[in-house]
Amino acid sequence: MEVDYGWLKTLRVVRVFASPFQRTWWYMMATANGGSTAPTLATTPQRYGLALFSIATAFGLARIFLYFHLPQPFAAFALSAIAITFWYGGTKAGIVATVLASIVRYSFETGVGTIAFAFYDLTFVVFAVLMSMVTRARDDLEERITERTAELTHANEGLRLEIAERKQAEYLIGQVFECSPDGISIIGPDYRYRRVNPVYERNWGMPAEKIVGMHVSDLLGKEVFEEKLKRNLDRCFAGEDVRYSDWFTDVLGRRRYLSLSYSPLRPTSHDVEAALVINHDLTNHMLDSEKLRQAQSDLARISRVTTMGELTASLAHEVNQPIAAAITNANTCVRWLAREYPDVEEAREAALRTVKDANRAAEIIGHIRQLFSKGNAQRELVDMNEVIREMHVMLRNEANQYSVSIRLDCAADLPRIMADRVQLQQVLMNLMLNGIDAMKAVNAHRELAIRSQQVDDGTLQISISDTGTGLPPHDVEQIFSAFFTTKEHGTGMGLSISRSIVESHGGRLWADNNSPRGATFCFTLPAKDEAHA
Repeated sequence: MEVDYGWLKTLRVVRVFASPFQRTWWYMMATANGGSTAPTLATTPQRYGLALFSIATAFGLARIFLYFHLPQPFAAFALSAIAITFWYGGTKAGIVATVLASIVRYSFETGVGTIAFAFYDLTFVVFAVLMSMVTRARDDLEERITERTAELTHANEGLRLEIAERKQAEYLIGQVFECSPDGISIIGPDYRYRRVNPVYERNWGMPAEKIVGMHVSDLLGKEVFEEKLKRNLDRCFAGEDVRYSDWFTDVLGRRRYLSLSYSPLRPTSHDVEAALVINHDLTNHMLDSEKLRQAQSDLARISRVTTMGELTASLAHEVNQPIAAAITNANTCVRWLAREYPDVEEAREAALRTVKDANRAAEIIGHIRQLFSKGNAQRELVDMNEVIREMHVMLRNEANQYSVSIRLDCAADLPRIMADRVQLQQVLMNLMLNGIDAMKAVNAHRELAIRSQQVDDGTLQISISDTGTGLPPHDVEQIFSAFFTTKEHGTGMGLSISRSIVESHGGRLWADNNSPRGATFCFTLPAKDEAHA
């Protein structure tokens, strides 16, 4: 049987001609697709139309070659058409192209043996399988590239947003650093300035470039640095956030009250590389607070003087009693000594009573002078029961004028408190006088009860209860407002001043109505352990 070796010629043509032709075709299609080798035919008619068109083109080219008596390269053209169809039309269209190529091969070449046809068919099938594998690998690669591209795009977008946010944050931080009214600086472990904001330029009258690199002691003074700043900077460099406030006197002699915060900076590691120091100038605030305290002190003194003026008759009576007793005892002493046989022992007893009465009068006058005195508040350890008894002595005649009995219920062994005695006397005087005033119009038993005790949390609680008319139901809290009064000739300042005094001592003052009548004013004061006084 004669064997047709025409397929060998076909293979040579595939190697020599078909590959550049296929590469040219693929390049044109990829260029039309924007540089991508992915399938561009989306619809089914387009994919199967490509199969028909590519095989028809291969058939036409083979005919042209035959017309010019050139070697028949249909197999090479058919393989190129199959490859193009698989690549751009997909697996199903590629299979259709393979079948069409076999059919056209049968009709195109006659007189060829069965083995040759079978070999051609096998070549088409094997090429179709290979192209199917290549197409599937291409599709998988395209899918992975698409996924990876999407991931990279997402990551790139996230990175872009992060960079934008970082730039925005850096801008805002820079604006805060440059525009803050507080002094902000960065100090290194060598105690030298690394960066300062414009506040330093205004405070020191020198450019920031000159301050950067200076030692803290060179700018603020060696004494201030050693006594107040160095230990706090060392705590910050050890990783601790430090906050404190104090008065400072710089090398220019300026005295300022500063609130400082030290924050450790760890840019790239766990080690502290610098300290962020923010100083807030509170000098004006402190001076204004001092003026306010002085004004409150003056107002409290005026209130005391006014109240004492109203109590002149009662206080005169309290002073006259021991003075009169002293005069009587002095006369008795003289009579005992004037006898023909002086009784020295009786005279001595009378003289001692005179001294005792004079001392009592001196104590009352001393308490009155304290209430009239003008000076800075002085805190000392105070026995609250003693203060209560002092005010009882001063106000008992005022109470007797209106038939008010005063009952003291003072707990024993109360701890002493750190307080200003005169201010506590003023609070007690205001509350006791309010209770007496509230009972003037009551035609019933009138009693003012003063009680001292230590409550569960260790604080001292003082209560002043009366059996008067009580408080306005809807104005219980308003009675502590300045200038609010229910008295016809009241100033409305007594309770407001009393509350401010109690709160300045760390306590609380409030009021409640009693049942069936009357009111109770209570205030608390923190106890002071004498062992730590």
